[in-house]
Order: sequence, then C-alpha cells, then structure tokens
Amino acid sequence: MMRVSTERLEMRACSVEVARVLARGDSDVEALLGARLPEGWPTPELRGLLPLYAAQVEADPSALGWGVWLMVHRGDGTVIGDLGFKGKPDGGGRVEIGYRVVPAYRRRGYATEATRALVDWALAQEGVARILAECDPDNVGSIRVLEKLGMRRLEGGGGLLRWELRAGGK
Repeated sequence: MMRVSTERLEMRACSVEVARVLARGDSDVEALLGARLPEGWPTPELRGLLPLYAAQVEADPSALGWGVWLMVHRGDGTVIGDLGFKGKPDGGGRVEIGYRVVPAYRRRGYATEATRALVDWALAQEGVARILAECDPDNVGSIRVLEKLGMRRLEGGGGLLRWELRAGGK
C-alpha cells in the first residue's frame, strides 16, 4: 500500500479493493483498513466517486496515488478525512488537490499537515511542476490551509478561488 506519514497522520492511497468496499458500505471495511470509520464518512459525494475511481485505477494502475487518499489519525486509528488529486499530472505538469476533514477533527491543523505531506509527495514525482487547488470564497478554513502551504491566489475562477504552488516555489 502506498503511504505518506507525518507526525500525527498516515495518508494511504486508496486501493481498488478499498474503494469498492467503501462504495458498497460493507461492514468489514474497518478490518480491511485496520482503521475505524467515523460517523458520516465517507460522504455521499465520495461514496459516489469511488466506483469510477476504482475502475480508473484498475484500467491504469499508474493512476494509484493520483486520486483518493485516506487520512488516518495515527493516535486513535480513525479515518479522519480524505484528500487527493483529480488525476495524473497533465501535459503541463499540473495536478489539482482537494481535501476534507470530518467535523469532529477540524480546526486542529490536520488538513494543513496532510495536504502539505501530499503536496511534497506530488512535487517529488517526475513531471509535476504545479499544484492547483480551489475553494469557496467563504471557506475561511480552506483559505488558511492554502495560505499556510505557500500557495498563491490566481485571478478568476468562476465563483471559486483558485490557487497555485509551483515546484521550487517560483
């Protein structure tokens, strides 16, 4: 299993098997993950995405790592959110990242810690030149996470704020 660890968290790239089990809502998912699932996770949005994600990774195993990652709290062994990329780097070396922390674990720096680790992982991969993100203009928590990561705000965005971090900090 592909993993990225920090002091408090372990991010695990979601395998095809885990994605399928999570999508079905099988009760044995906690045993498969070796982690507890909090109430309300995965969100309906993520649950709906997982079958498509599983099919993508099955068709192209090199896509593992460029999709869904699970955020596991090392202290209590609970999945506290998910994060990941919206696909492999494009021809310009761009990848877009997103993240979500379950409400009971918010406002403790976990989103920043996990996202920083995954950004560092992505920038260490061949062909990645820029990390992109977007958030709602009223999502103060996400704005702070992106600022702490050193991302800069881009112009435009069609109602969403767009952000960018270039390899090498350029």
